[in-house]
Amino acid sequence: MTMGPTLPVEIVRSARRKRTVEAQIINGTIRVRVPARMKQSEVDRYTAELVARLQRAEASDRIDLVARSTVLARRYKLPLPKSIRFVDNQKSQWGSCTPVNGEIRLSSRLMQFPSWVLDYVIVHELAHLVEFHHNAKFLALVDQYPKAERARGFLAGVHYAPDGTALGDDIVDDDLVDNTVEGADAEPADDGEEVDYRPTLF
Repeated sequence: MTMGPTLPVEIVRSARRKRTVEAQIINGTIRVRVPARMKQSEVDRYTAELVARLQRAEASDRIDLVARSTVLARRYKLPLPKSIRFVDNQKSQWGSCTPVNGEIRLSSRLMQFPSWVLDYVIVHELAHLVEFHHNAKFLALVDQYPKAERARGFLAGVHYAPDGTALGDDIVDDDLVDNTVEGADAEPADDGEEVDYRPTLF
């Protein structure tokens, strides 16, 4: 289903619902179910976060990460990942890679940034399939990407944004959220070591 910024939001208060908050798209409307006694300020917070999650999920459907990573891997002579996907639960990193099984996970927050920033993070994670550590060899692989330095500056700027919300914890307590976006919070346990990309690791 296509979703735009003007999709109406309907709040449903339920006496049977004690703690969880849920959002779904039903007949062109985002329906948010909340406990009947929840304060309006909390309803507003949860609604904003869940609507944003649904919008990120919709946006991720429009970005073909497999095709994008294939082009970048061929262009810069890097290995192809076994899998690459957006996840919603990376709160302190832009991407992560598990070299032992070739899995790459990217923060869904990247979808709001320019495509050249997303491509930089993909190249960064692809380089980890060759070199685990952030050493000179690794940086040489990443710096093949022409906008690497510019993208690092962009991400550092977002990380240190004055409002402190750019890369901080989400406003919603995930224990209270029943996220209906399939796979958005699912993060399987990985075997082997994991490499992540944080803005401080330049």
